[in-house]
Amino acid sequence: MTSKIDVTTLADLLRRAAKAEILPRFRRLGSDDVRAKSEATDLVTEADLQAERMIKAEVSALWPEALFIGEESVAADPELLDKLKGASLAIVVDPVDGTFNFASGIPAFGVMASVVANGETIAGIIYDPMGDDWVIAEKGSGAWLKRPDGEALRLKVATPVALEHMTGMASTGFLPKDKRAEVMGNLAKVRFVSNYRCAAHEYRTFAGGHVHYLAYNKLMPWDHLGGTLISQEAGAHAAHFDGSAYLPHHFEGGLLIAPDKASWELLRREVFTM
Repeated sequence: MTSKIDVTTLADLLRRAAKAEILPRFRRLGSDDVRAKSEATDLVTEADLQAERMIKAEVSALWPEALFIGEESVAADPELLDKLKGASLAIVVDPVDGTFNFASGIPAFGVMASVVANGETIAGIIYDPMGDDWVIAEKGSGAWLKRPDGEALRLKVATPVALEHMTGMASTGFLPKDKRAEVMGNLAKVRFVSNYRCAAHEYRTFAGGHVHYLAYNKLMPWDHLGGTLISQEAGAHAAHFDGSAYLPHHFEGGLLIAPDKASWELLRREVFTM
C-alpha cells in the first residue's frame, strides 16, 4: 500500500467520533433530530451530521491533501461525488451506516471509512460502536478484526457450500422492478436470505465467515468501498453483476460477493439473473 494515510489513526478517529457524537444520541433523539431525505426510510439524524462534521475537521487537519467524501457532504453538494474519480487521494466516510436502525433504536449501525488512491480502494474500516471494535483491511495485508486492547484476529470468508445450503444478505429494494420478482423467486434456491438494513454489519458478518454471499444494486461509495476491500482481503470474489471489477467511481452495475469465483458464478447464474 502506498498512502500517507495512517489507517490506525483514521480508525481511532471513527471511534472517537462515535463516542462523542453518535452513542450519546442513541435512543435519545428528539423529534427535530431526525429528518427524511429521498424517502421516509432514507433518514439523516443529528448524529450523522455532527459525527461527519467532527471526522471531516480532523481529516482535513491530519491529511489536508486528501479529498473528503462524506455521505452528508454529498447530500449537501452532489457535485462533490464527481471529484472522486480523478482524486489522487480521497477518504470516503459514512458517519452512521444503518441510520434507519439507529433512529429506530436498533443497535445495528456502524461507522465506515475507506481510503482511495488513484482510482483504487487501498484501505477499509468498519467500526461497530456497540461492540467497540473494528474490521480493517489494507490492500495486500489481509482483513482483521481489531480491538482497542490491541488484540487482532485475521478474518476469512466462509467455506464454499452447495447452493441450497448458502446463507446470505441481499438488498432487493433497489433492484429494477422488472427483475425484482424474478430475483426474489430465485432466492428460494438458497437456504435463507436476510437484510440487516446496515451494510456495515452485513460486510462484517460476511468477512467473518458467517454467511456465503452479499448482493447489492445501489452502489454509493461510502456504503461499499471499504466493505468490498475487506471482503476481498478475507478471500472473497467480488464483481459487478456482469463480472467486471467494481471500482470507486462506479455507482451502478450492482455488486455480488461470494467466498470464491465458483460460488459467485453459481449465484449469478441461478439467483441473481440480472
